Amino acid sequence: MRVLVVEDEPKLADYLRKGLTENGYVVDVASDGIDGRHLALHGEYELIVLDVMLPGVDGFSILKAVKAQKDVAVLMLTARDRVEDRVHGLHEGADDYLVKPFAFSELLARLTALRRRGVRSTGGVAEASNQLVLGELQLDLARRKAWRAGQAIELTNKEFLLLALLMRRQGEVLSRTVLAEQVWDMNFDSDTNVVEVAVRRLRAKMDDPFATKMLRTVRGMGYVLELP
Repeated sequence: MRVLVVEDEPKLADYLRKGLTENGYVVDVASDGIDGRHLALHGEYELIVLDVMLPGVDGFSILKAVKAQKDVAVLMLTARDRVEDRVHGLHEGADDYLVKPFAFSELLARLTALRRRGVRSTGGVAEASNQLVLGELQLDLARRKAWRAGQAIELTNKEFLLLALLMRRQGEVLSRTVLAEQVWDMNFDSDTNVVEVAVRRLRAKMDDPFATKMLRTVRGMGYVLELP
């Protein structure tokens, strides 16, 4: 599941990005209201974690613009704890409201609850609660388990995160840079082959044993997971 975090405090934004990534989310971060509004309106996200007090454009304005155009769950995350602020956010369409400081476990539980309110199907990948399904390929995000055609696939943590990212963005060619940033939390270094090695090992487990191939290398561009 792809999440947008709009937060101008660098340490908190990095904390959220790392924590959500470790729990199977694909995370984009915007550090001000202008970038946050642009990404929220033009990107494809299932959840948005949105601060209220932002430079450029405030969170309530972003919330109002997003809810007028898109069907996406928004959790307001802010230090403003007055009842009036919470009521205003909920009236503008916020799906939930969490006041700082907060426990990450509570944030995670609230996001999970928002996901369970409905099943969303995007681009051939169905995501219901903690399940990702693409054709005969299935991931259980909560238990970190994978199957293809009913056969269990043993994956390392990084292989699992890599496959989850590819499934959520099926049909889209993902560069080595994107994979390195999203899965390994690192800037891509052309001298390292960590991405190629991981893709090769993943392919050996979830693609090579089967007649139909789903994971393709696009020369000079990256990798794509798709139904044939």
